Amino acid sequence: MYNPSGILYLCRREVKLACAEIDSIAVMREVFALHGSGQTILPDEAYLAWRNSSGESVRSLNMPGYVGGNLRAAGSKIINGNIANPQRGLPRANGLTLLFDEVSACPLCIMEGATISALRTASVTLLAAEFLACQQLHEVAVIGAGVLAQAHIDLLQRRRAAFPDLRRIRLFDVDANRASALLHQMTAGVEDNQIEMILAASAEEAIRPAQLIIPVTTTTTGYIPFDWLQPGALLVNVSLDDPLPEVALRADRVIVDDWNLVKADARRLLGRMYRAGQILSPGEQSGEREGECRCIDAQLGEIVIGTKEGRRSEDEIILVNPFGLAIEDVALATYIYRFACEHEVGIVLEV
Repeated sequence: MYNPSGILYLCRREVKLACAEIDSIAVMREVFALHGSGQTILPDEAYLAWRNSSGESVRSLNMPGYVGGNLRAAGSKIINGNIANPQRGLPRANGLTLLFDEVSACPLCIMEGATISALRTASVTLLAAEFLACQQLHEVAVIGAGVLAQAHIDLLQRRRAAFPDLRRIRLFDVDANRASALLHQMTAGVEDNQIEMILAASAEEAIRPAQLIIPVTTTTTGYIPFDWLQPGALLVNVSLDDPLPEVALRADRVIVDDWNLVKADARRLLGRMYRAGQILSPGEQSGEREGECRCIDAQLGEIVIGTKEGRRSEDEIILVNPFGLAIEDVALATYIYRFACEHEVGIVLEV
């Protein structure tokens, strides 16, 4: 409920404290069930890009959303980024998540957003894996060694019970030192009976043995061919540009989180393929189109609520393209806000 005396502010430390007590995958399951049943509002994102005084390309995204059901939560995610930031000792991306009072629309809470963004991203990947990975999930490939890689590996380790046959994570980054540093960080103090982590010498070496592939890079140039994917592989296309177009065309299933947002983005793989006539909307007929093309098979929410099929056989190769939805951040932030109110965490900013 709105506090007329001020707006609650939660810093990164407080957000992390709350996140440690929340089942983030269950939150994502709730969000996609609501999204799949039409109980969310998801406007187009606002994308602002410019060149800074150093000539670097930087951007700011503002993504509002409303989640119905028992949450009845409204808010917005602001995430800014510059891929050159790590050279300055700064995070590549950072931002804020805002919540609004559902009744009055007054600002309710402001909280550090990058932690939420990384956790919900990893949680959507694992939710997709719970529904779509093959039963014999022994190896995972993580391509990239940044914040999102860390979030995915951490969640895989914490949720190992959901993937009891998982034995190994292969990690690759074009910066070998960065990959080595993350490997050391994620294995320090880990007991012998945990998931084995090893460095791969190339993306191909990491991907070929894996049943679950998670690219979390900053590339805008595809490099993953279809032939690297073994029967039964699930590729969760987190960073959106890593697979070559042939992966989308030849995969047995292509699943997105929200088709309207995916097709509206001309900067990313599936949006570009849609404009080229290679990717069609769900249920669309190819008609007189020339060349190879295919339809989107389902949205993740439809699979969560059971109106569309998930994996149909152990040999299917599935591509999941999660664009990233503001409703995920708003929902997770709502649980964080409830935790903060219950435990009297955060400070009130005077309006």
